Amino acid sequence: MNIRAIQAIYIFEMARTGRTLLQSIVSPVLSTSLYFIVFGAAIGSHMTQIGGVSYGAFIVPGLIMLALLTQSISNASFGIFFPRFTGTIYELLSAPVSPPELVAGYVGAAATKSIILGLITLATARLFVDFRIDHPLWMLFFLLLTAVTFSLFGFVIGIWADNFEKLQLIPLLVVTPLTFLGGSFYSIDMLPPFWRAVTLVNPVVYLISGFRWSFFGASDVNIAISLGMTLFFLSACLAIVSWVFKTGYRLKA
Repeated sequence: MNIRAIQAIYIFEMARTGRTLLQSIVSPVLSTSLYFIVFGAAIGSHMTQIGGVSYGAFIVPGLIMLALLTQSISNASFGIFFPRFTGTIYELLSAPVSPPELVAGYVGAAATKSIILGLITLATARLFVDFRIDHPLWMLFFLLLTAVTFSLFGFVIGIWADNFEKLQLIPLLVVTPLTFLGGSFYSIDMLPPFWRAVTLVNPVVYLISGFRWSFFGASDVNIAISLGMTLFFLSACLAIVSWVFKTGYRLKA
């Protein structure tokens, strides 16, 4: 294992966050704060509790997950897309760096940035609402697992996209709607039976449900199923990344 190569890629990607601090950290935190003000304070004050939890506290896991998913994909996809766009990816591919080391550097940096943002969002939420975390270790585990999984997903998108427009296509038109419809702002138990069954097809439901369980000890989906679905998605992303390097898809053209 070439640790120096992983460190070089990791440090370079983390340094990019420092150069784009407003875009990487400040902007997502401000957006999340607006969600808390609008949904938590304005709308939440007129809603009853959900599962014994105030509405403002109920949406905290969903908002953190929303920020985590979008930023994990954005960081990882841009991280690998830019070297492809400029042509410097060939220098990496010709260097004594194996595919697992390349992925570890880019995905590790993207996941780290997303986890930092998630923790900042968690601290920001405390300024607006009072909430509890019943299972803090499970909360950190779900945070880490989700960040790594969707950073891998973003890595795949960054390799697939051949222009900046495609780079934003899946996050904006697929991931964000699925997150909003995945129980970020409501419990799927509030839906009619038919629409609840339809919602269970949405993979993001299991992520948000498991993450919410770590906060309040209750979830829309069994915690074992949530964890299993997350691990399944992680395995699928790993399989796709392995296939990409095996075939050279969009890398050796």
